[in-house]
Amino acid sequence: MTLDLILALTAYAFVTSITPGPNNTMLLASGVNFGFGPTFPHILGVNLGFSVMVLAVGLGAGGAFVAFPLLHELLRYGGAAYLLYLAWRIARSGGVNGAAGRAEPMTFLQAAAFQWINPKTWIMAIGAITAYTPESGYFVNILVVTLVFTLINGPCVAAWAGFGTLLQRLLARPAWLRAFNVAMALLLVGSLYPILIMAL
Repeated sequence: MTLDLILALTAYAFVTSITPGPNNTMLLASGVNFGFGPTFPHILGVNLGFSVMVLAVGLGAGGAFVAFPLLHELLRYGGAAYLLYLAWRIARSGGVNGAAGRAEPMTFLQAAAFQWINPKTWIMAIGAITAYTPESGYFVNILVVTLVFTLINGPCVAAWAGFGTLLQRLLARPAWLRAFNVAMALLLVGSLYPILIMAL
């Protein structure tokens, strides 16, 4: 893989990792409600879970959708249903001192598993493999793509949790925190728009 291609991949990894999506919305909400330390396993789960997904897609997991189209439909609607559930939990959360919903942040394993039903991560992984992975030396290039995403994605998703932690003081009043959580839940529901459009 050439240096120019690695730089282009780095830019792709940064833009797709830092922009809003289900992971970043949930990390922002977790930072606000629980703080950075308790959210750290969630951050690692997103980062390492997604890295494993990129590696798996590069090694052929994405081909399962071609072989089994029903799998794509199950993933789409199962993922949408789970995102709606997470939005409901976020909307009902009241923070560390009196959560009405989720009593603790997402765990490492929950966050890692979530990558497999998150529509944005599938698009990111397939885009990285198809656009930035030369066929010559394919296996080594897959490792390079995975490493680049691991190094870029981690700080990007951590920034969202960090920003949420900074917002804790501004959202100290229960009514403001509640409004924030409802807004985050609505953003998460809004992330389902592309899925709904594809279904029409």
